[in-house]
Amino acid sequence: MKSLTSFLLILAFIPLSCQETEKPEILPAEIQIKTATLPAPEVEKAGTMVYGYNESGKFVVLREGTNNLVCLADDPKKDGISVSCYSKKLEPFMKRGRELSAQGKDFKEKREIRGAEVAAGKIQMPKEPSMMYVYFGSDAAYDKTTGELSDGQYRYVIYTPFATTESTGLPDKPHEKGMPWLMDPGTFRAHIMIGPFK
Repeated sequence: MKSLTSFLLILAFIPLSCQETEKPEILPAEIQIKTATLPAPEVEKAGTMVYGYNESGKFVVLREGTNNLVCLADDPKKDGISVSCYSKKLEPFMKRGRELSAQGKDFKEKREIRGAEVAAGKIQMPKEPSMMYVYFGSDAAYDKTTGELSDGQYRYVIYTPFATTESTGLPDKPHEKGMPWLMDPGTFRAHIMIGPFK
């Protein structure tokens, strides 16, 4: 009887411990900022606006910016480390994507909704090429105390809405690792992909 009672007590605590391990770890704001700005050019790091997560896991502004870049901290709910910085001119497009993701929309739905909103003039896409810097790697190579990522790789993305393979001379798929190519040609999402290089 005593062993049965002990077993039931253990079972009672299992759901609690599982819930605790499922809750993502939210790193201090300064570490999130350090990691979020890793892909930005060195001269721009200190002045970028940074979005990240507060103690309750809500997506918030961690730091207001003074330059032309917006950086996103790593999502603690996803495997691996991935951070990015992009031109403020892309913020309406990026912000709307985050809103739609929060509503549970999938990639296809987000693409269709934002496409319709761009066509209707509700989302203004930049008229000139606009830069996005991405840096990503593994959880195992990430130092949570310093915000450094030792196995990180870069990917560069240049948004050029409605550009085509004909207008740019770029192919619509890479034939060498790290070479520039045009993704989603002819659409509002058209962008030049460069990298990763490994």
